[in-house]
Amino acid sequence: MPILFAFPKYESFARALESPGFSHGTLSIKHFPDGESLVTLQTDVKDKDVILVCGLDDADQKMAPLLFFTKTARELGAKSIGLVTPYLGYMRQDKRFNPGETVSSNIFAKFLSSLFDWLLTADPHLHRHESLDEIFTVPTTTLHASALLAAWIKKHIKKPIVIGPDEESRQWVQDVAQQADIPFVVLKKVRHGDKNVEITVPDIETYQDHTPVLVDDIISTAQTMIETIKHLNSLKTKPPICLGIHAVFAHDAYAKLKNSGVAEIVTTNTISHETNKIDVAPLFAQALEHKTN
Repeated sequence: MPILFAFPKYESFARALESPGFSHGTLSIKHFPDGESLVTLQTDVKDKDVILVCGLDDADQKMAPLLFFTKTARELGAKSIGLVTPYLGYMRQDKRFNPGETVSSNIFAKFLSSLFDWLLTADPHLHRHESLDEIFTVPTTTLHASALLAAWIKKHIKKPIVIGPDEESRQWVQDVAQQADIPFVVLKKVRHGDKNVEITVPDIETYQDHTPVLVDDIISTAQTMIETIKHLNSLKTKPPICLGIHAVFAHDAYAKLKNSGVAEIVTTNTISHETNKIDVAPLFAQALEHKTN
């Protein structure tokens, strides 16, 4: 019977994955005054298949505990160790844009591949890689929340128009729109820096009586959404709704987005946040049951 462990803040997510086929494991992570970590497995893992539930937002703070957990579990006799990570960090830097830069997506994938026997995640932020299999050396499973986003839009928004953040998003934004059977447009975006983005929304005048729904996989700085909202406000559209899968919200991004004239901000619970209104745990539970049977 596999044992489910959860890192701090992911205990409730792990509980939603439990079924009669799993047992619950406990662990503790203690931080010494100098900041070093001590991980203690409080459940026997000898000859057991171990599953760790841990989102990889703030990945820098979790890398040492991940290393200690997996190495200790193997020392204590675990048969295998899988990672369920609703949010997979470090996927955006997938190219050496400037001389000497780290291609962190590749290195982080190799790091995780050295610790775990398999990985399960949702909607990783892939641009130049078509799939995780290009950079991971262990089996990976990627889940998609598009159907859940489409269902939420259909249930809660009257006469919506889905707006994608850029051309790279076209394929999955189109998927959300098609599943909800609603129209969509994709922004034309010129980025002059991390926080300087010029936005235009093609043909938005055609949908003046629609509610704009800005959809993105990650809401990080929220700058693209904020600039889009400014543009929509200038065109006198209805107040837009912002819909995101991963609620990263770096620094004061959430406060800025909240005060930008948006009607509502909705995210999934891949990262715990007050905007979580779409539950992806059933997706993970179904995939995990299939994987372990």
